[in-house]
Amino acid sequence: MDKGSDTILASAFSKSGSYFALTDDSKRLILFRTKPWQCLSVRPVVRRCPALTFTASEDKVLVADKSGDVYSFSVLEPHGCGHLELGHLSMLLDVAVSPDDRYILTADRDEKIRVSWAVAPHSIESFCLGHTEFVSRILVVPDHSELLLSSSGDRTLRLWEFPHGRELHCCHLTSLQGPTEPWGHQRFAASRIAYWSRENCVALLCDCRQLVYKQQLSFQHRVWDVAFEEGQGLWVLQDCREAPLLLCRPVDGHWQHVWENAAVKRVSAELRGNWAMLDGENMSVACLSGWCPKLAADRSRLQNTIHSCAGADDGFSGLYKASFDNVTPYLQRKEQRLTQQRRKSPPPRPDTQTKRVKLEGAPLRGSS
Repeated sequence: MDKGSDTILASAFSKSGSYFALTDDSKRLILFRTKPWQCLSVRPVVRRCPALTFTASEDKVLVADKSGDVYSFSVLEPHGCGHLELGHLSMLLDVAVSPDDRYILTADRDEKIRVSWAVAPHSIESFCLGHTEFVSRILVVPDHSELLLSSSGDRTLRLWEFPHGRELHCCHLTSLQGPTEPWGHQRFAASRIAYWSRENCVALLCDCRQLVYKQQLSFQHRVWDVAFEEGQGLWVLQDCREAPLLLCRPVDGHWQHVWENAAVKRVSAELRGNWAMLDGENMSVACLSGWCPKLAADRSRLQNTIHSCAGADDGFSGLYKASFDNVTPYLQRKEQRLTQQRRKSPPPRPDTQTKRVKLEGAPLRGSS
C-alpha cells in the first residue's frame, strides 16, 4: 500500500447517517459505523479517489478514482474486495446515485456528465452535455428524483433532467455579483453543493471562498464546509477558533447570521475545546482509539489526517484548460539562428565569368 500524507480526498455519510466512509491519498477506503462510532474496515483502492458516495439502500459504497474508473465496495461485507462498475477515458471528479438506485451519475474533467444504469453500468442512458470546463460537483435533488444540479469551472450552475440529458436552466454565477464587490475573473468551481428542501434553495461553496444564493454571503475566514439542516438553516464551519460554527437563516427574504442560538453556542464550545484536533496540534489519540485502533496507533499520521480533512485545498486550479503557444518561441529562435549565420558567413564574391552571347544569323568567317 502506498504511503501518502494521509490527506483525506473525499468523505460521505450514508442517507440515514448510520455509516461514514472516507478515502485518502494513501489509497485507502475506510468505513465507519456511526452508532456507535466504530471502524469497520480499511480496504485498499487501485487509484486515489477524489469522490465517493453511498447507494440509497446503503449496501454499497461507490468510489471514483483519478484514472476514470468507478468501483463498488460492499457495506454488509466490510472486508470484501472492490468490483469495477464502469470507466471513463478522463479523470473523474464526482459520482452520485439516483434516489431509487436506478442510475449511477459520473462527472469528469472533460466536461461530461454520464448517466449509466446501475444494474448494467456499461449501458448508458444519457449524457448531460453543455459545460465548457471540468464538472466539479453534481447533486441529485432529493425531492425531485430526475433533477440534477452540476457546477463547473466555466462559472455556471446548471439544472438537468438527467434521464433525458436535457438542460433545464443555466445560471451564470458571475451575474450574481454585488454592486460593491465585483468578482472580475475569479473562478467559481464549486467544491460543495448543498440543498435545503424546506426553502427550496441551493448553496454553493466555491473556490473563491464565498457562498452564493441570490445574494452574496461573505466570511472573514476560510470556509471548510457547509450543510443544510431541516428546521435549522445553513451551517457553516470555518477556520476560526473564536467562532468556528455559524448558522444562517433567511430573515425577510435575506440570509443573516443567527448569533443567539443555543445549538451554535453548545457546538462551538465543543469545537473550541477540541480545536487542537482540528488544527492538527497536540491531538489526543485516545479520542479516536475507539473508532479505529489501527489508525490511532500512528499519532503523527492521524494528526495529519484530521488536519487535512479540515483544511485541505480542493485543488481545482490544475483542472482548468490551458492554452500553450509554442510556435512564437520557435520562430524567434529560428530568426536568431539565421541572424547569427548571416553574421558569420563571408560576403559573396563578384561573378568573374563572362557571359557568352550566341549571335544568331551571323556569317561564319573564312567561308567562300
